[in-house]
Amino acid sequence: MEYVSAPKEGSHKSRNPFLDLPKLDDREAKILYRGKTAYIVLNRYPYNAGHLMVIPYREVSDISDLSIEEQAELISLIIKAKEILQRALKPDAFNVGFNLGAAAGGSIDMHLHCHIVPRWNGDTNFMPVIGKTRVLPTSLESMWEGLRQFIN
Repeated sequence: MEYVSAPKEGSHKSRNPFLDLPKLDDREAKILYRGKTAYIVLNRYPYNAGHLMVIPYREVSDISDLSIEEQAELISLIIKAKEILQRALKPDAFNVGFNLGAAAGGSIDMHLHCHIVPRWNGDTNFMPVIGKTRVLPTSLESMWEGLRQFIN
């Protein structure tokens, strides 16, 4: 328990790329859609091709810290992101979720973000497990180009 509750090395607040992305143009940032309080962006380190994230502009670490307006738009954009992926890539299923806190797997735990990951039957292979390598069939640039066509 001492190990789990002890302060972690480097646990001080580090730079937050989610605050910088909206300052870039959409192509450079890989932003697919900008809402009033949140945006949809391609994950630069995807678990699968087409891995999107919905991120509030305001830095908050937990869903309970969002205003009612931010909550409503966040859910609306999660649905929009899923629909874009459904039309564009026709996956068999989705993983949708939040990692709340570093212990839950949140690599940028100071800024809430929701993952929308398209999944296909048989898409899990040995490379991520044994080779610690992700195999993606397309570049982020071409994926961004392709998904942009499905925004309505």
